[in-house]
Amino acid sequence: MDSTRELSKLDCRVRNFLELKSISQRSETQRGSSGSRKTAEHMEKSCSVLSEEDPEDNVPCVLVKHYQFCGYDLEITRYFNERMGVSAFVWNSGLTLCQFFEQERMNFSGKKMIELGSGTGIVGILAILLGGQVTLTDQIQALKQIEHNVSVNVPDSCRHLPTIRALSWGFDHVHFPSDYDIILGSDIVYYPSDFPLLLQTLRHLSNQQTIIYIATELRGCGATRKFHEELIPLYFNSRIIYRNKDADINLYKLTLKGPKTGEEKETGKKITV
Repeated sequence: MDSTRELSKLDCRVRNFLELKSISQRSETQRGSSGSRKTAEHMEKSCSVLSEEDPEDNVPCVLVKHYQFCGYDLEITRYFNERMGVSAFVWNSGLTLCQFFEQERMNFSGKKMIELGSGTGIVGILAILLGGQVTLTDQIQALKQIEHNVSVNVPDSCRHLPTIRALSWGFDHVHFPSDYDIILGSDIVYYPSDFPLLLQTLRHLSNQQTIIYIATELRGCGATRKFHEELIPLYFNSRIIYRNKDADINLYKLTLKGPKTGEEKETGKKITV
């Protein structure tokens, strides 16, 4: 498990290096055209906001990119520094989930939703714009990034719909309700050591009517397949409803199998991964 985590961290560092190198190469071009000056100014503003919140941290490099889904132009800002880690990426699994929303013409009006591992918030933001009352969650260091992206993309008329909260799987999940209509997750099946905590959290947040959408990039990883093919079926009905073959991403639809007892709901069974 430790070796898997270290490899994932190494992969993250490589991605960081490539992203930052690309940013530096494009920075002059962005400042040179009138259409890009607004983006450059926005990047500088975003950077200063984060540094005020965390004055002891290194001022992060910032990347702004636009994504189009369901008729919306989403402006997503990402902060790259040591603390943000994997939360600074727009993962292909998240984009696949957004593509599914667009393909199926999803309408979440009146739905109470929660997203796990929101990262940049792109999936949760799109769900808000499609009418959902969404709680976006992640570790505490990612919340400012999410808050900024929500403020940029969600109009004032919808500001009552989102909630942004820290959530540590398997620890403070009990402070969240179990009456969500929909649970969202993209690329949250990542570290095998987190699988038991993720299962425990999913079981607590869901009820018999809850629909769970999890988009997972398989990456040729046996542990990821084991999670979906062996661990998830212990507690959930699961099926693949969409596949991105080019990126090797499956979108799973889950529903809870049976009623939970009070003890199981709070502690869960011990899972071996």
